[in-house]
Amino acid sequence: MKPRTPSLLASLVCAAALVGALPARANPPEPTLTAALQDKTSVGQARLKVWGFDVYDATLFARSGFDPARYGEQRFALELAYLRNFEGADIAERSIEEMRRVAPFDDARAATWLKAMTDLFPDVKKGDRITGVHVPGSGARFYLNGRLLGEVADDAFSRQFFGIWLSPRTSQPRMRETLLQSVAGVSPRNP
Repeated sequence: MKPRTPSLLASLVCAAALVGALPARANPPEPTLTAALQDKTSVGQARLKVWGFDVYDATLFARSGFDPARYGEQRFALELAYLRNFEGADIAERSIEEMRRVAPFDDARAATWLKAMTDLFPDVKKGDRITGVHVPGSGARFYLNGRLLGEVADDAFSRQFFGIWLSPRTSQPRMRETLLQSVAGVSPRNP
């Protein structure tokens, strides 16, 4: 007896069922920063200076009622407007150093996150703006001068990354306080 081969129709039905079983991407990245910031307003701005040199201006965008103590659970955006030229690889390496201040993580995770940022972050010139959007449960999306660069689809990465500015363990407590100045009760000692 000759073995039966599945019909094309049966194969297509099985393929459609499998595709339907795959998890759908709930929130694809917005193609522009304007779309990503649609319902958010500026809640604070601060300038980072290192050894007397202006590095960047940071602006935090969030919805009304933003709670900095629960920043990892809320959608918000942080824009860095660069005041100097930097290589993307240097931004990524410095980010890893600062993320380790927020909470410890192993070397394997550091290598994965460093590669993701190095692949994503371009070299910046004075006047360029990189904006990161924290999407709880999904990860971080990044925009260069308003256009989508890409994303790091890792919620733990996103919480650690944005903790550089928003965690009470930041290396820049005064900057954090200034960014969060319109949010009641926030100071470097009182997150």
